[in-house]
Amino acid sequence: MRSAKIISFLLLLFVQLNAFSQDDEFSKAPSIVIFTGLINYQGDLNPNSFTFGRSKLAIGATIRKPLSRWFTARAGVNFGSIEAADRYNRDYLKPRNLSFFTRIKEAYAGLEFNFLNITKSRFTPYLYGGIAVFHFNPWAYDNDGNKVHLRPLSTEGQGIADFPSQKPYKLTQIALPFGAGIRYAVSDNVNIGVEFSQRKTFTDYLDDVSSFYVDRETLLAAKGPKAVEMAYRGIASSSSSASYPAHGEQRGTPSEMDWYYFTGLTIEIKLDALLNGFGSRDKSYYQRCPKKVL
Repeated sequence: MRSAKIISFLLLLFVQLNAFSQDDEFSKAPSIVIFTGLINYQGDLNPNSFTFGRSKLAIGATIRKPLSRWFTARAGVNFGSIEAADRYNRDYLKPRNLSFFTRIKEAYAGLEFNFLNITKSRFTPYLYGGIAVFHFNPWAYDNDGNKVHLRPLSTEGQGIADFPSQKPYKLTQIALPFGAGIRYAVSDNVNIGVEFSQRKTFTDYLDDVSSFYVDRETLLAAKGPKAVEMAYRGIASSSSSASYPAHGEQRGTPSEMDWYYFTGLTIEIKLDALLNGFGSRDKSYYQRCPKKVL
């Protein structure tokens, strides 16, 4: 029953958008958007929202297909790296001394709403939302400076028989992207803009930190000393159990999922103009008022 309702809603939405698009004065030519800017993350190792201090370079490309003056379908890919460390975290978390790095590779599709008619105003604010699939794989440096991927170590007991409630997390997951921006038409074929967007994920393991510490000796027997070393970095060596947190002691906040953010500049070029070397001019794009004849 729920699936039938969803299908009915999507069909109704398509009919409405198709009706909106019956405007022959509006250019429906697809375009490509190049994004360059910053990516950041919010989670157990960085509880704050978007911060420039720990941001990294991000790039992306999007295909936009106008459906009407107000609605546009869009789909694209984005790439960037996120990282965080307890040494930059809140004071009471610094002794935990955890850190992580990961690449984010994302593909998404969505629907955009434009507040103004850019063919007349030359600019418009907009909102968009959709669905995304992304891949991540957290890693950190060990005590010897070597790069170590964290998921295989089961730092919170994931997949170990003694901890049946701790399930391994998937490295490819779904997210809900949504954002806002401003677009300005510098010519018939080129727009520039600024965009900010965020991703609501359904995982708390972008940083490999989520719930609680598990028994040191059980983790050591199941995954070895490297797992113990990377599960708690507040001690200098995994050879001693001194100061290692007790089983069940809080390591993260599982009730709060991780987020990641993009912000940056966009340049949009119509595909037909790009393919034709900007030799064509879409006369329907700007609807200017005719000059008065005296």
